Amino acid sequence: MTATHSSRSVLGAHASRIERAGSTLAFDDSRHLQAHRWLVDEAWLLDAQDYTAWLETLTDDIHYLMPVRVTTALGAGFDTSPGMAHFDENKYSLSRRVARFLTEHAWTEDPPSRLRHHLSNVRTFATTDAEHLVVESATLLFRNRGDVHPGSLVSAGREDLLRNTADGWKLARRTILVDESVMRMQNLAIFL
Repeated sequence: MTATHSSRSVLGAHASRIERAGSTLAFDDSRHLQAHRWLVDEAWLLDAQDYTAWLETLTDDIHYLMPVRVTTALGAGFDTSPGMAHFDENKYSLSRRVARFLTEHAWTEDPPSRLRHHLSNVRTFATTDAEHLVVESATLLFRNRGDVHPGSLVSAGREDLLRNTADGWKLARRTILVDESVMRMQNLAIFL
């Protein structure tokens, strides 16, 4: 079994180590359709900035990670900086960020950004545990805040672990690999 990005993170020590098994599920497989719908519904919550509802779509052992990307020579064997991340969060830290958005101290999002998450290239994989799916997707986030600065784009690939619970599918792990080593955005007070 290969190491997940979460296994190399301090806050990810509690995260599920479940990984994909086999090739991608067919696009008409009911599990793929459910995972794709989950991603679309999540994107809508994030665009609407309904972060309280978004927290309900996360498992209690969620690990939300966005490692810092680095540019390395071909064959180096790594493309993220060990021990460094833009986001390295669990349910508690995510809930504190959401709570801060609801106060007058969230100056990075007052006025709120205008967000649009574009999803594509969704691939779903079964795992050795029937209650989990690994889902890869590409996301392009457009963000505009205020009238002074031009809009920003963030392109990234994501690998998610979805868990089927009594309350439906929930996000148990997310690794976000941005396509730039230098972020060109004023701040990262948003969720990808």
